Amino acid sequence: MGTPGSIRHLLRAIPAVTGPLPGFDPEAAPGDPVPLFVQWLATAIDANVPEPHAMTLSTADPQGRPSARVLVCRDVDGAGSWYFASAAASPKGRELTANPHAALTFYWPRQGRQIRIRGTAAPADEGGAGGADSAADFRARSPQSRAESLTGRQSEVLADPAELEIALQEARARLAAAPDLVGDWTLYALTAADVEFWQADDQRRHTRLRYERAGRAWARVRLWP
Repeated sequence: MGTPGSIRHLLRAIPAVTGPLPGFDPEAAPGDPVPLFVQWLATAIDANVPEPHAMTLSTADPQGRPSARVLVCRDVDGAGSWYFASAAASPKGRELTANPHAALTFYWPRQGRQIRIRGTAAPADEGGAGGADSAADFRARSPQSRAESLTGRQSEVLADPAELEIALQEARARLAAAPDLVGDWTLYALTAADVEFWQADDQRRHTRLRYERAGRAWARVRLWP
């Protein structure tokens, strides 16, 4: 294991913001962030960016302590809501119940692009877990993913790995007996208050465009790099 000094040298030697990078003209950007998001996502997909739908969800507990994890974007709608799913009893589900303010971050390093989204998250279904949208999302998951969710012990201490296999076997049996079983799986919608598009430049003259919700419309502002 290297010393702290050698690790610092190693980190500083890694190149960042390497090209070629796509251009971004904020003056030509649409008045709504969703079409621009779709455009950037399509460009990432066309460029074979690995898992371009992966995003970091940041939440905070009632004491203000932050948590972040990477998950998959399920959908985006024209109203400016980004969708993701989780068990309501998971740490992120509990944190969102206590504090609905959250943030999403997409990062595509091959293109030097980030998209940062802040807003409030709530179950997409009025009834919360078990609603029609949440149920449809759950049933679209693989059998293994559904079984893992139904174990209901995400992030708890695993004292013996054998317990996991037993719990998965029990969950598979429950699904076999009740194929429509959903549990507390919840589809969440994060309604954006602001959305920032960040385009890197190899000369560090990064371009940043932020959309801020203004009622039913959006205001656009340029930001310093």
